[in-house]
Amino acid sequence: MLIGVPKEIKNHEYRVGLTPSGVRELVANGHKVLVQTHAGLAIGFTDEQYIQAGASIASNAEEVFERSEMIVKVKEPQPVECRMLRPGQVLFTYLHLAPDPDQTKLLIESDAIAIAYETVTDERGGLPLLAPMSEVAGRMAI
Repeated sequence: MLIGVPKEIKNHEYRVGLTPSGVRELVANGHKVLVQTHAGLAIGFTDEQYIQAGASIASNAEEVFERSEMIVKVKEPQPVECRMLRPGQVLFTYLHLAPDPDQTKLLIESDAIAIAYETVTDERGGLPLLAPMSEVAGRMAI
């Protein structure tokens, strides 16, 4: 599978959907990864580190969305990103759909397969992707 990692464009969001070590793991398991140039730069990951981990570098988000079978992000897609999604393409990210009916509408119109981190459950019904982020958010709130 070709997995794409665009640079986050939400205001004040500097995280990236995959670190170089995540890319290395995916490539070792037979996947291809396409990372938008400078996607991880704000948190200290260079394009060269992604290349060394086995990724290819795309010059812009349009290329990432156009070529990739799955898009991995951190934050919910912004309207411009929703419009780049296509039928059958997988989006894996935090979605937070309840307060954002416009995002919900755009995702439905895209006919993409949107998987929200906050809804992934383990075999015991726990929320392994939401729990650590909730802990971080709680500490930041204080």
